Amino acid sequence: MLHLLRKKTSLNIVTVGLLLAGIYGLPVRSAAQFSKVEMNMTEHETKPYYFGITLGGSSARFQTERHPMFLQSDSVLVAEPINSGGIALGLHATLRLSNRFQFRFNPQLQFVERNIFYKLKYPDFDGETEVTKKVESIIMSFPFSIKFNSDRIGNFRVYTLAGFKADIDMASNARAKKAEELIKIQKYDYGPEFGIGFNFYFPSFIFSPEIKISNGMRNLHARDENLKYSSVFDKIQSRMIVFTIHLEG
Repeated sequence: MLHLLRKKTSLNIVTVGLLLAGIYGLPVRSAAQFSKVEMNMTEHETKPYYFGITLGGSSARFQTERHPMFLQSDSVLVAEPINSGGIALGLHATLRLSNRFQFRFNPQLQFVERNIFYKLKYPDFDGETEVTKKVESIIMSFPFSIKFNSDRIGNFRVYTLAGFKADIDMASNARAKKAEELIKIQKYDYGPEFGIGFNFYFPSFIFSPEIKISNGMRNLHARDENLKYSSVFDKIQSRMIVFTIHLEG
């Protein structure tokens, strides 16, 4: 009896598929197809390097520290950063280091808006006591990352990444002369990045959605004690959550 049971339990997925085909009248070929998944772009696993394009959106804000002068200010009661959106376009090049690790260079052009909300004790020139100042930036970002890949499961894979970025703000107003209504922001920034992504393999390309935390380490604030909106801050740093789609070939 044990011998018979061992033979019964040795039925594989293909055999079960054939039995189901007989019961429901399905073609034998269709039933056999249930037992395997067609692997797309298998040659991609051996490429020493490859390229792609990047499309992304971001949720950005400033991380601020108030200056001691803020407590003495009689004109600004509240100064708080608020979340704003942005978009990014870029290219990327990936170098295969091993079966698990890859090196990626992903230059991007980012259009970012980071706003600060103010509540004033006295109305401004427009008669408003609540004001939102927009800080618009056009950033050339140069991120370098190391990717760690999981095992491939069919046409799906997970990866994590860690890296470092260098940013140049092409719209920096740090040297603006007429800046009474501005918050002056420095041109250069740098900082770490951490993220997670997913590879979906299609017959002719790889679709890779990714989420990443990107933080600036440098104090971006070009403080001027004579400017009402700028003098209340001592330190301003960049904070960003980036949602990206990579199309890879």
